[in-house]
Order: sequence, then C-alpha cells, then structure tokens
Amino acid sequence: MPHLIQAQNLCLGYDELVIEKANFAFNDKDFVFITGKSGSGKSTLLKSFYGDLEPLAGKLEVCESSLKGIGNFELLKLRQKIGIIFQDYKLIQEYSIEKNIMLPLMIKGYSKKACQEQAAKLLKHVNLIFKANKKPDQLSGGEQQRVAMARALAHNPKLLLCDEPTGNLDEYSSDIIWTLLKSANEVLKACVVVVTHRIPSHLKVNYRRFNIENGKMNEVF
Repeated sequence: MPHLIQAQNLCLGYDELVIEKANFAFNDKDFVFITGKSGSGKSTLLKSFYGDLEPLAGKLEVCESSLKGIGNFELLKLRQKIGIIFQDYKLIQEYSIEKNIMLPLMIKGYSKKACQEQAAKLLKHVNLIFKANKKPDQLSGGEQQRVAMARALAHNPKLLLCDEPTGNLDEYSSDIIWTLLKSANEVLKACVVVVTHRIPSHLKVNYRRFNIENGKMNEVF
C-alpha cells in the first residue's frame, strides 16, 4: 500500500530555505506529532501537505498526488481527502455553525438532507447541538475550535492536518479536541498530523514524533 504522505529530499521555504532535504513517510492510521521551536518550519511543512506552498526541490506526494506543479483541479480533488484544523479556526462568519460543518459535504455534492444529518451527528460529538443556528462570532474560542474540528471530520477524511489545534483553548475544549483526534485515528483510521509546541502527557495514543531544528526534520524515537 502506498504511503499517505511521502517526502524525498524535500526542500521548502520562501525567500530563504526553511526545511532542507527532508525524507519521511506517513502511513494510514499513523498519529504524528511535528514539534520544534517557533519559526522552525512546522506550519510551513503543514502548508505544503495541503498544497498551499509548493516544494522548492525534491519530491512530495500526498494521497498519491504529487505536490510539485500540481494543477488547480487535482489540488481541489486532493483537498477533498483532507481535513484541516487551524489555530484561528477559519470559520465563515456569515454562515451558521451547522452550515460551516456542512460545507465540505456540499462541495462534494451531497444532498442537503445528508449534509444536515452528518452535521447534526458531529454537533452532538462536540457537544454543540444546541448552537447549530448560531454564527461563529456568537461562540467562545473553544466552541469555535470544536466547530472547526467537526467541519474537518464531516467528509471522513483520510488525512487530518492540525496546526496547534489546542494552542488557545481552555482545558475542557482541549480535552474534547484531543479525544476527537484520537477517535478519528482509531475509529475512522485517518492519519492524523499535529503541529504543536507540546505533546499532551495524558493522551493515550501510539504516536510518532518528528522534530524540526535548523532546517532538518528528524524522527524522535
């Protein structure tokens, strides 16, 4: 079975090189933490996985798509296999909470009824069913991140990418997010990749850890 994410001599950066000649592979059902100091390149790496940053050199394949020179249509197809959770939520303020969660399914062409049923199921999971008709700015930060988590899971992604998903959250919301990520990995068999400054000590999951330092990415055993 092909790797879900595979990099060979991957170089990433902007005006300067941020990550140099990285070699790694993530598989189905992997739970991966990517750690490193601020500015080390963690978020840069995550951006490359969903095609927001093209490799400068080397090879990067995600869900069997090459990210080097990827076209818009193929990139759209790739992103339909990925769930993304940002630290700043990135919810659409004009949409209700329910519609925000329905969005990935609407893009894939599911019926309104199917979208609503999946949204209701996920809202129950994140303990927000009673706020389905609220707008994002009517929710706390922790509640908005739980909505973002539900949206990321709506289309049962093969790959879940998380950029500091609990960085700004209270303990209650953080615990819900970590529980959902563990469940996505164990029940949905999704590969979960989390960029974080700190790995939660209470999380009972078999994980792999990669650390980025001075442009080099190494697995920590």
